[in-house]
Amino acid sequence: MSEVLSIESLDLEARGIAHRDGKAIFVEGALPGEIVEATILKKKPSYETARADRIIKESNLRVKPQCPSFGVCGGCAMQHLEPSAQVAIKQRVLEDCFAHISKLKIPQVLAPMHGPVWGYRYRARLSVRYVRKKEAVLIGFRERRGSYVVDMTECHVLPKRVSDLLLPLRELIGSLSVRDRVPQIEVAVGDEALVLTIRHMDPFSEQDLLLLDAFSEKYEVIWWTQAKGPETVRPLHEEDANKLAYTLPQFGLKMPYKPIDFTQVNHQINRVLIDKALNLLEVQPEERVADLFCGLGNFTLPLATRARQVVGIEGSKTLTDRALEAAREHGLDHKTDFSTLNLFEVDVQWLRELGYFDRMLIDPPREGAMEVARALSKLAVAERPKRIVYVSCSPSTLARDAGILVEGGYKLLAAGVVNMFPHTAHIESIAVFES
Repeated sequence: MSEVLSIESLDLEARGIAHRDGKAIFVEGALPGEIVEATILKKKPSYETARADRIIKESNLRVKPQCPSFGVCGGCAMQHLEPSAQVAIKQRVLEDCFAHISKLKIPQVLAPMHGPVWGYRYRARLSVRYVRKKEAVLIGFRERRGSYVVDMTECHVLPKRVSDLLLPLRELIGSLSVRDRVPQIEVAVGDEALVLTIRHMDPFSEQDLLLLDAFSEKYEVIWWTQAKGPETVRPLHEEDANKLAYTLPQFGLKMPYKPIDFTQVNHQINRVLIDKALNLLEVQPEERVADLFCGLGNFTLPLATRARQVVGIEGSKTLTDRALEAAREHGLDHKTDFSTLNLFEVDVQWLRELGYFDRMLIDPPREGAMEVARALSKLAVAERPKRIVYVSCSPSTLARDAGILVEGGYKLLAAGVVNMFPHTAHIESIAVFES
C-alpha cells in the first residue's frame, strides 16, 4: 500500500519522519522538506515504517549517491544528502536528545569537527558468501533490510586501496579449497600496513596458503587468520605480528594495535577529536587526570604528554596491556597507570578510593557511562574533578548521562558533533561539564 507523505525531519537511523493523525511514519530514503510517495512496509500500534518510491517534491539538499549500491547496502544511510547537511542534521539530533531525554538545552553548540567524507573507513568487517549455484563469491556489507551480502564491486567510504581489492578478493576466495567456509574478512588499515583477517571455519590446505601468500605479495597486504573465536586470531607469518599502528603526530606518538582491537574507524578525525578533547579539558602540567574506558590509550598517552599523571581504566585487560606497552615505548610509563575494571558496575566508594582527579575524560561504548555518572554526582564538591569531557558514540546515552551529572551538581558547558562516520546514521559527539 502506498500513500503521499510530507517529511518533517530525520530520525537516528536517517529515516524521514512523517505523521498521519499523530502517528509517526519512518520513511527510508526520504529527506526533510520532501513530499514522497511511499510504500508502507510495517504497521505497529505506535508507528509505521515505509520506503520512499517516488520523490514528488525534492529537497535542495538531495544529491546523487556516489555508490551504486546505496539504498541496498547497509553500510551507508545518508549518501543522498549533501555532506554538510548530514552534519547539521546530526547536530539537531544531538540537541533533540538533550531536550527530550534530559530536558537540557546545550548552552554552547560546538563547531562540528570535520574530516574526509570519502575513503575514511580504516576498519571494516566484510561479509563473505560463496553462492554455490552460481559458483561465485560475494564480498561486502550486508543488505540494509536483510542478511544477504551485497553484490559490491566498489565502496567509496573504504580507502580506494581497499575498495580496489573487492574483486581480486572474490577471485582469491573462489580459488580456495575452503571457499564455502569463509564467512568474513576484517579490514584494518594502519599508517604503514593493510591487514586482512580472514575467518575460516575449516583448516587451509597447503595450496590455500600458497594462494594467500601470492595475493599478499601482489597486493601488499598482510594476512591474519581466525580459525575459531577471537583468541585464535594470529598472523599468517609471525614476522608480521607488530606491523599495524596508527600515529598521532601532533603528540609524537605511534599507537600499535592488533587487527581486531577496538580503534576509531576514521584515523584523520580521531586526531582532530583528541586535540579538541584535550583543549576542552584544559589540562595543566601539575594535574592528575582519569581516562575512563581508555582502550588502547588513545587519549591516555596524549594526556600524559601534558599532565602530571594519567590513570587509564578499561574493561579489557588485552587493551590495557597494549596501552601500558605503548606507554613504555614512549617513555610515558612513569606518568601513566592502567587498570582493568568493569566500569558498568562501579560506585562512589570505588571512585573515592582512586583518589582525587583534577580532570576526567570519559569515552564509553554505546551503552554510555551511567554508573560512572551516578558515582560522580554523589561526590562532594571538593572531591569532584573540576572538568569532565565526555566523548560519545550514542547521543541518547550521552543525553541520559548528562542529565545525571547536571542533576548531581555539574554544569553543562557545551556539546557538539564529530563527523566520524560520514554518510552513515552514526553520531559521534562530545560534551563538556564543569563542577
